[in-house]
Amino acid sequence: MTMMTPQPLDQQEDEEMLVPHSDLVEGPQPLVEGPQPMEVAQADSAGTVENQASDEPQASRFTWTIENFSRLNIKKLYSDVFVVGGYKWRVLIFPKGNNVDYLSMYLDVADSSSLPYGWSRYAQFSLAVVNQMNNKYTIKKDTQHQFNQRASDWGFTSFMPLSELYDPNKGYLVNDTCVVEADVAVRKVIDYWTYDSKKETGYVGLKNQGATCYMNSLLQTLYHIPYFRKAVYHMPTTENDNPSGSIPLALQSLFYKLQYNDTSVATKELTKSFGWDTYDSFMQHDVQELNRVLCEKLEDKMKGTVVEGTIQKLFEGHHMNYIECINVDFKSTRKESFYDLQLDVKGCKDVYASFDKYVEVERLEGDNKYHAEEHGLQDAKKGVLFIDFPPVLQLQLKRFEYDFMRDTMVKINDRYEFPLELDLDRENGKYLSPEADRSVRNLYMLHSVLVHSGGVHGGHYYAFIRPTLSDQWYKFDDERVTKEDVKRALEEQYGGEEELPQTNPGYNNTPFKFTKYSNAYMLVYIRVSDKDKIICDVDEKDIAEHLRIRLKKEQEEKEDKRRYKAQAHLYTIIKVARDEDLREQIGKDIYFDLVDHDKVRNFRIQKQMPFNLFKDEVAKELGIPVQFQRFWIWAKRQNHTYRPNRPLTPQEEAQTVGALREVSNKAHNAELKLFLEVERGLDSRPVPPPEKNKEDILLFFKLYDPDKEELRYVGRLFVKSSGKPMEILTKLNEMAGFAPDQEIELFEEIKFEPSVMCERLDKRASFRFSQIEDGDIICFQKRPPPESEEKNRFPDVPSFLEYVKNRQIVHFRALERPKEDEFCLELAKNHTYDDVVERVAQRLGLDDSSKIRLTPHNCYSQQPKPNPIKYRSVDHLLDMLVHYNQISDILYYEILDIPLPELQCLKTLKVAFHHATKDEATILNIRLPKPSTVGDVLNEIKTKVELSHPNAELRLLEVFYHKIYKIFPVHEKIENINDQYWTLRAEEIPEEEKNLGPNDRLIHVYHFTKETAQNQVQVQNFGEPFFLVIHEGETLAEVKLRIQKKLQVPDEEFSKWKFAFLSLGRPEYLEDSDIVSSRFQRRDVYGAWEQYLGLEHSDITPKRAYSSSQNRHTFEKPVKIYN
Repeated sequence: MTMMTPQPLDQQEDEEMLVPHSDLVEGPQPLVEGPQPMEVAQADSAGTVENQASDEPQASRFTWTIENFSRLNIKKLYSDVFVVGGYKWRVLIFPKGNNVDYLSMYLDVADSSSLPYGWSRYAQFSLAVVNQMNNKYTIKKDTQHQFNQRASDWGFTSFMPLSELYDPNKGYLVNDTCVVEADVAVRKVIDYWTYDSKKETGYVGLKNQGATCYMNSLLQTLYHIPYFRKAVYHMPTTENDNPSGSIPLALQSLFYKLQYNDTSVATKELTKSFGWDTYDSFMQHDVQELNRVLCEKLEDKMKGTVVEGTIQKLFEGHHMNYIECINVDFKSTRKESFYDLQLDVKGCKDVYASFDKYVEVERLEGDNKYHAEEHGLQDAKKGVLFIDFPPVLQLQLKRFEYDFMRDTMVKINDRYEFPLELDLDRENGKYLSPEADRSVRNLYMLHSVLVHSGGVHGGHYYAFIRPTLSDQWYKFDDERVTKEDVKRALEEQYGGEEELPQTNPGYNNTPFKFTKYSNAYMLVYIRVSDKDKIICDVDEKDIAEHLRIRLKKEQEEKEDKRRYKAQAHLYTIIKVARDEDLREQIGKDIYFDLVDHDKVRNFRIQKQMPFNLFKDEVAKELGIPVQFQRFWIWAKRQNHTYRPNRPLTPQEEAQTVGALREVSNKAHNAELKLFLEVERGLDSRPVPPPEKNKEDILLFFKLYDPDKEELRYVGRLFVKSSGKPMEILTKLNEMAGFAPDQEIELFEEIKFEPSVMCERLDKRASFRFSQIEDGDIICFQKRPPPESEEKNRFPDVPSFLEYVKNRQIVHFRALERPKEDEFCLELAKNHTYDDVVERVAQRLGLDDSSKIRLTPHNCYSQQPKPNPIKYRSVDHLLDMLVHYNQISDILYYEILDIPLPELQCLKTLKVAFHHATKDEATILNIRLPKPSTVGDVLNEIKTKVELSHPNAELRLLEVFYHKIYKIFPVHEKIENINDQYWTLRAEEIPEEEKNLGPNDRLIHVYHFTKETAQNQVQVQNFGEPFFLVIHEGETLAEVKLRIQKKLQVPDEEFSKWKFAFLSLGRPEYLEDSDIVSSRFQRRDVYGAWEQYLGLEHSDITPKRAYSSSQNRHTFEKPVKIYN
């Protein structure tokens, strides 16, 4: 069932990654299988479209009802197509996750494969999974994206945990039906294909290397601080320096190109000078961190030079941390320097509110008194005041913060204003310390706004800059620079929400609301009194002469290349292969066919030149007079081989080069491939080519030596088609350097794709009978003696060519050390699974090859794939190495303690065993046959742990987010138990639970704290949940004593705990005199775990980066500059 109605969009913050889905599910997302860039190249990002989106958007809602959801046995599923804004869309889901333990969901352009080249469209949209029990718990996420050929889908790889989706009590699957909603608002996009930044704005952009827009926005900001640029130009470098090994030279080169180039500039030299490899360039780093690390590096490199201290002069300010006692005369102060200031966004409406918060006075009193040396513990006030501000003030806005409740990073998209003019002397210098120099006027003008568009795990960066502090702003978005007005640079980067008016009259006219994911992330202000010094003139005289010469030469070479390309349509490239090339290449670079045309002599010839004149050119270049030249045209045969086909006719040689290329080449590329036949006399000098008639065939000969395993080219001959191979044996022996009567065997090399075909040639049959024609290749060898089968690995030509075709060097790595090659083996692509593991076992000195388990390599992430190769599940080595359209040469191995076929029949469960008296849980890996039961698991655990007494009984629990959801029956089969999403916990059954009276109850007891989020108080569980027996008529005071004893909590700490009865997340606090059992009378509760005795106290356990049951990836790496 599918329906569309326009509806309002609820705003909900997105802390998930926004990603292009890739059909290469483990592929070049660099997304899902390891650390990866969450940004797409500039044309793909929402940020790029900001000044392209125009017109009022059109918006609609699409509802998709998916039945039999849990029984879907496919990797991905598309919805029906729906139309919004005249465009076709569909929703794409991965019901079991796109390589993560989350539902993955994307919006997809339905007809992307049939759209014209260069298409793009921009949409704001939200995707939702409806909670069918309570709409309040519907999960909705929204984002924006410019869709195009390279990114035709966009959305959320980690939309919601599969454990929540598939839990029947949560309300997302009702009657095994899932309801998905998509709200889509489409804006038309202006075409920028022909846009010229330099012409339109006078500035050029920087190319994106994959995920380097964060760096590009920072570099543009620094470049447009002329004093900084001048200092970089004055750093000493020499003509012997290499830009990719010298940060100063690479930065000088980059700034010079930004100043004088007409087109966008590449940053590869600079990132190489940082010591980064391609992988670093594909990692999204943090702008603030890069800014700090780069400035530290430059400060270090400027030491001892004429520009020493520039970084400090521009960016360094000082503040004073103080603690001042209230009742005694004692004050402690500490001066600290800063290059940038981190300002709070959350809870602050603008920059001034953040500064107010920065200098806010904290009271140290009560339990938090200050120890004031000889005065002892004292009430005090603590704070920060500024001694001086720098000429260039860099403000980092804390848009990202750690959410302790959700144990994850989130992005703060709240509205946050910043002024064009910032007065830090306001209110009588409230931010300044007593020793600050009040004669300096701290009035600043906004110079740059760095913007982040997207979610916490990725997105796009760009910058709004006014280089001369005039009213004209520019947007620097990777390669593109555009003029912008002040509203675009300021107000539209405040964040908050954006309303889109409805476009369908007569429907519910509530406006669509979208969170604005594009907002300011870093601000740069320049002090008005220093403006003229900082916005100074920088011209060629500031640039070292060797640098000017080097860069001008680079420019000229680039211009030559451009001119070459621009004139390419007037020229033809003629590739001339000769006997010398065949002799050089066969047996070294190539084995099949005759030549690699990319390695032969090239001539760039004007298309209008007559071919006969080209022959003069060849005579001049190669020293072969025109009368001794005969050219053959190459032809691609149906079996995919490429051979000389026929000589050019005199009529063809009279044509122009261009006309001849069109005759010879159906592919219409600019190349003409020829074979130059030159006959040589006894003195090796050229002689006229022999007459050729229809009866004459030109054959090429290769010689194979089985002892040396060597194949080489020995020459060519004309033969008569009616002749027989036996007639040329003496000649072949002469060419090979054999005795005239040496017995030889002949084979025709027929083809090598997809498999090798090389057949013995009957010496007594005519060439015509054997279907031999011009350009064919005959391989020959000495007749092998009978014992050669044992002596030689490849006794004849076909076996050698088969070996060459299939040989594959494989680099093996231990799975636990996936970055280091352990050893290499030469294998064959057609080796079977058994052949491969046998060779690996031999290399490792292992008797049983079935204990080897192999895992394939992901060519895009350069990591092992998540799933190992099952025993004999692939036929050949090639199947192990193929990754989409690429062939890897890496495999990972493990040595198992039992044979792999046996292991595959076993189920491994990770169980946390909680001892009756010890605090620490023991993590056990229990491995049992798949038909085993929970009872078998418990018996196995008993053999591995120390019990409180020999007859102790155990039980197995399912624990998820600090609640007990299930006690497993002992007869339940383990095959379907999942330890991936939730924790399995084993524990001893307490004696009191075994002897329950008729009115005793077994209740759930959980720890909790209360958190305030979005103005709502929410209960957050933590710690280890447990069961407790409560007796009829027992008061809370009595229950508390038993709980304190069980948990061994000290009196002082326990006195702070509160106790509440919770049902469906709502706490009802209990008094010591309350009868606890009276609250737990109902037995028909929806989900027994939702009714529990709650222990409210602070969570003092350390936060982990992620819980052990979650498959979470890290998307940012620390910035390191290595040189």
